[in-house]
Amino acid sequence: MKRTLLCLLVLWSCTALGEDAKPRPYTPVTDARLLDPEPGNWLLYRGNYAGWGYSPLSKVTTKNVGRLELAWSYATGMNEGHQAPPIVNDGYLYISTPNNQVIAFEARSGRELWRYKKSIPDDLLQLHPTNRGVALYGDAVYLATTDAHLVCLDAVTGKLRWSKAVGDWKAGYYMTLAPLAVDGKILVGVSGGELGIRGFIAALDAGSGEERWRTYTVPGPGEPGYDTWPQGAAEHGGGSVWITGNYDPATRLTFWGVGNASPWTSFSREGDNLYSNSVLALDVRTGALKGYHQYHWNDAWDWDEVSAPLLIDLPNKDGRTIKSLVHAGRNGYLWVLERTDAKVNFVEAWPYVMQNVFSAVDPKTGRPEYDTSRIMRDDGKPVRFCPSVWGGKDWPPEAYSPKTGLFYIPANNNLCSELTPIPATYKKGELFIGVALENILTNIRMTPESQHHIGEIQAWNLASKKKAWTHEFPAMNWGPLLVTGGDVLFAGGTNDRKFRAFDATSGKVLWEYPASSGVTGIPSTFEVDGEQYVAVQSGWGVDAQRMQGAFDAALGTKTVVPAGGMVMVFKLRRN
Repeated sequence: MKRTLLCLLVLWSCTALGEDAKPRPYTPVTDARLLDPEPGNWLLYRGNYAGWGYSPLSKVTTKNVGRLELAWSYATGMNEGHQAPPIVNDGYLYISTPNNQVIAFEARSGRELWRYKKSIPDDLLQLHPTNRGVALYGDAVYLATTDAHLVCLDAVTGKLRWSKAVGDWKAGYYMTLAPLAVDGKILVGVSGGELGIRGFIAALDAGSGEERWRTYTVPGPGEPGYDTWPQGAAEHGGGSVWITGNYDPATRLTFWGVGNASPWTSFSREGDNLYSNSVLALDVRTGALKGYHQYHWNDAWDWDEVSAPLLIDLPNKDGRTIKSLVHAGRNGYLWVLERTDAKVNFVEAWPYVMQNVFSAVDPKTGRPEYDTSRIMRDDGKPVRFCPSVWGGKDWPPEAYSPKTGLFYIPANNNLCSELTPIPATYKKGELFIGVALENILTNIRMTPESQHHIGEIQAWNLASKKKAWTHEFPAMNWGPLLVTGGDVLFAGGTNDRKFRAFDATSGKVLWEYPASSGVTGIPSTFEVDGEQYVAVQSGWGVDAQRMQGAFDAALGTKTVVPAGGMVMVFKLRRN
C-alpha cells in the first residue's frame, strides 16, 4: 500500500512538473511592435526607440503608490553591479546579470523558466563585469558579452542558436551594453578604450548573425576626421560605446554616444580627436555616418559621453518645433541639439552641475573653450577639475515624460577630481590610460558644498531652461530613472539601498523600499492580467562601488553596501 502510494505521489509530481514547465504561447517581437510598443510590455532598453524611459501605464499613481508591495523576488546568484532593466513580452520577463547570464521568468509569478550563462576565458580581464540588458526580436533573445560576442537564444527555451565574435577580447574589446534590434538587425557597440581599442558600432543580421556593417568611432586613414589625430594615435584611440543607441524611424537614423579618447593624457594626442565624446547619427541600413556633434574636444578628464541622447520634439523661441536630441553630459552641461536627415545641429547648452573647465561655449557651434589651468600637461603635475571623472551624470540614463513635459536627470553635483599624468605606452590587452590606477580609485575631491549634498535628481523644463525641482541626497546617486503615466518617477542609486517613488511633478518622496543591496538597475514597468507591476534589479558593484571607495578614501570612512543580485517585482496591495 505504501509503495503504491509513493508511486502515485511520484507520478503526480512528475505530471504536475510537466504541466508547469509547458511554455506559454510566445508573441514574436516584430518591427511594428518595436515602433509602437504596447503599454503593457517593456520591449526595449528604455521602453521606446526615443529612449524616454517612460511608460504610459497609469494604474500606479501618486495617490496609491504608497501601497506598492513586493509581489515576488529572486536571487540571481551573482555579485557585482546589476544594471539591466527587466524586459517583458506578454508574460515573459528577461533579465541579464553580471557574468554573461540571462534568466527568463514567468512575469506574474517569478517562476524561473530557463537560465543561460556563457562561459568566458579564464584570463579575460573584466574591468566592468556587468551587463546592461538584452534585446528581443522575433522569437529570440540577444545578449552582448564581456568576451565581445553576440549571443542569440531561443526566447521560449533558452537554447543557444548561435554565438558570433564581434571583437577580439585578447586586444581588450568587450561589451556590456544592451543590443538594439532595428529593421532585421541587431546593433551593438564595443568597449575597451582604457585598453587602447579602436571603437566601433556594428550591425549583425538578426537571423544568421552575419555582420551587415561596421562603423568605427575613431576614423582611419583617408576618412574624414583622421587628421584630427596625431600620426599613429587613432589606431588605439578609444572611443568606446558603452550604452545602447536610440532610433528615429522617420529618418532611419540611429544615434549613439561615444566615449573618450585614449590615453587620458590629452597632450599625447593633440587635436580634436574625432569622433570621441560625440553623438553619431548613423544610417541604420548601411552604417554610413550622417551627422555628429562633439560635446568636447581633446578630452583630458575621462568625461566619456556614452549615453545616447533622447529624441524629444521641443518648441523653440519662434514657436517652431525642433526635432531635438537631449543629453545630460558627463561634462556637466545639458545639451540640446537638432536632428535632421543630413546632419546634427547645435541649438544650446548650459551647466546643470558645478563645472569649472569650460570658460565659454560658442553659441553657434557649441564648441567649448577651456580654462587651460584645468588641463593635464606633460610635466607630471596633478590637475584639479569639476565635475569629477564620474561626471555630472555617468551611464545611468535620464528620463522624459510627455505628460509632465519634464526631463529628469540622475546627477552628482559639487564634486571635483584630481589626476596626475604618467607615461602611457600601448601594449595589447593592457591598460592604456596614462594615469595611475590608484589615482583613479582615489580621485574624489570634496568642495564646501559637498558637505551638504552630492547626489541629485533634477527635473528640467527644457523649453524654459528652468529646473522644476531638485531632490538632494547626502551621498552619491547612481540611479537610472523610470517615469510613468501615473506621474510617478522611480529611482534607486543611493548607498542606503532604498528604491524610491517620487511625485514626477513636485519631486516629493511618496514611497521607498529597503532592498537587500544597492539599486543601480534600470527600472521597468509592465502589465499582466490587468495589474501593473514595477520591476528592478538590486546589486551594488562596478562604478557605484568604486566611487564609494573613493569617498571612503577621501573621508577616512568605511561604508559597507551589501552585495548580491536580486530581481524585485512590485504591485499594488489590495485593500
